[in-house]
Amino acid sequence: MGPVLAGVLQLLALIAALALAYVPLGNYMARVYSSDKHWRVEKWIYKGIGADPDTEMRWTAYLRGVLAFSVIGVLFLYLLQRIQGVLPGSLGFSSIDPDQAFNTAVSFVTNTNWQSYYGEQAMGHVVQTAGLAVQNFVSAAVGIAVAVALVRGFARSRTGELGNFWSDLVRGTVRILVPIAAVAAVVLVACGAIQNFSGIHEVGQFMGGQQQWNGGAVASQEAIKELGTNGGGYFNANSAHPFENPTPFSNLFEIFLILVIPFALTRTFGLMVGSVKQGYAILATMATIWVGFVALMMWTEFAHHGPAFDIAGGAYEGKEVRFGVGASSIFATSTTLTSTGAVDSFHSSFTGLGGGITMLGMMLGEIAPGGTGSGLYGMLIMAIIAVFIAGLMVGRTPEYLGKKIGSREIKLAACYILVTPALVLVFTAFAMALPTPANSMTNSGAHGFSEILYAYTSASNNNGSAFAGLNADTQWFNSTLGLCMLFGRFVPMIFVLALAGSLAEQKPVPATAGTLRTDKPLYTGLLVGTIIIITGLTYFPALALGPLAEGLA
Repeated sequence: MGPVLAGVLQLLALIAALALAYVPLGNYMARVYSSDKHWRVEKWIYKGIGADPDTEMRWTAYLRGVLAFSVIGVLFLYLLQRIQGVLPGSLGFSSIDPDQAFNTAVSFVTNTNWQSYYGEQAMGHVVQTAGLAVQNFVSAAVGIAVAVALVRGFARSRTGELGNFWSDLVRGTVRILVPIAAVAAVVLVACGAIQNFSGIHEVGQFMGGQQQWNGGAVASQEAIKELGTNGGGYFNANSAHPFENPTPFSNLFEIFLILVIPFALTRTFGLMVGSVKQGYAILATMATIWVGFVALMMWTEFAHHGPAFDIAGGAYEGKEVRFGVGASSIFATSTTLTSTGAVDSFHSSFTGLGGGITMLGMMLGEIAPGGTGSGLYGMLIMAIIAVFIAGLMVGRTPEYLGKKIGSREIKLAACYILVTPALVLVFTAFAMALPTPANSMTNSGAHGFSEILYAYTSASNNNGSAFAGLNADTQWFNSTLGLCMLFGRFVPMIFVLALAGSLAEQKPVPATAGTLRTDKPLYTGLLVGTIIIITGLTYFPALALGPLAEGLA
C-alpha cells in the first residue's frame, strides 16, 4: 500500500467514525443542557461552591461567572507552580519562575495550553494532575457553556435570560467530558500509553549524556487534552512521544477525540433551536473547510520534488515515521482548525506552503470545526456576518433563525472578528521591530518571520501549538503571549454573550418568501466564501511575508 492511499484510507475511516458518533453524542449533549434535573454529585458541587443552579442569568451575570471562575483558576494555577518546590511528588523540580508561571497559568485556563517549557523537565505530578489536568476539563467546559448560552439566545425570545453558568459548567464537566475522557484513557492505556506516578528513570546514554524519563498520569491527561481541544502535552514532544501516542491506531483515535465534540455540537445546536437542518448547514460548512484543508495539506506534503523526496515518498522531515505523511497531515490540519494545539509532527518542518496551511487554519478563527464550544460560537458569528452580507446584496433587513440582525448585533459580531487579528498583527509587528525578541528566532528570513507570526497566531486564537525553532521562554514572549491568550479568549466571549443577550430579548420574526433560507447549500457556499474572504483580506499581507514567500521561493 502506498503512502498516499494509506493517508486517504485513514481519512475515510476517521470520517466514518465521526459520522457514527454525530447523532448520539449531539442528542445527548442537547439533553444535558436542556434538562432541569441535577445529579447527586452535581448537587454536592453546587453546595460546595455556594451556587444556585436553578437561577437564570442575564448575559452580564453569565459573563461575571465566566470571568470570576477563570480569574480564580489563573491565581490557583499560578500559586501551585510557584510553590512546586515544596510540594510532594515534585520529582525534585524547582518552583516555576514568575513570568513562566503566569504564562502557563493563563495558557491552561484559556484552553490554549501553550508551553514554553519542557514538560518532563519542569512539572511534577501534583502540578500536572491537580493543576494542568483539572484546567483541561473546566476550560473546555467553559467554552461549551458560552456556546450553549449563544444558542439559547437564538432559541429564546422576549427574555434576556441565558441559563445558569454554574449549572452549564458543572454539567459539561461531569456529564460529558469526564465520562468520555475516562473511556478514552482506558483505550490509550490499552494502546500502550503510560499511566502511573513513578519517578525519574535512567534509560541509557544519549549524545554523551545520561538519558532520563519520568512517568506520570499520561493517558488520562492525553485523553482530555485531545477531547477538550486543549493540546498541552506531558512531554515536550507532545503527541509525537510514544508514551503519549504509541501506535498509528492511537494517533487516529486522538484525532477522533479532537474533532468529535466540536462536530457533534452542531447537532446539539440544531436540536436546541428546533431545526436540525440548521445544524446540518453549519456542519456542512465546517466539514467542507476541514476536508478541503486536509486535501490541500496532503497535496503540499506529498507533491515532493527531487530524488530525496522521491525515495522517501514525501516530505518526511519533522514527521514521526510511525505515522507517516498522510496521518501527520490529518493531525496537523485538525489540530490547527480546532483550538487543540497538540502535535504529532513539527509544523516548522512542513513544506513552506504546508506550514502556511497550519497558520491559515488558526487564522480562520478555528471554526472548522473549532474548539469545544468556541468553534460553534465562532461559526455562528460568521453565519451572522454572512446573513448581513446577503441582506446588503438584496436590500433587505438580515434575519437569522427568526432574529433580526440589526446594527447592535452586527457591531458585536464585527468586534468579535476584529479582536484576534489585531492581537496577532500588532504584537507580531512589535516583536519584529524590537531588537530583543528577534534574537529568539532560530531561522532568519521568511521562515524566521513565520516563527513569530505563528506564535502570536497560536496564542491569540487559543490554539497553543508552536512552529518550533522559536525560543519563547523569555520575559518578552512569556508576558506578551500571556496577554494575547487572555485577551484572545475573554474579550471575544464578552461580545458573544452580549450578542446572546440581545438576541434573546427579541421576539421571533416570521419567515416570508423573501427570507434567506439558511439551511440550504446556497447559504453554506456563501458562508464558506465569507470566511475565506474575510480571513484572506485580513491576513494575506502577513502570510505573503512568511509561508507564501518561503513556499514560492
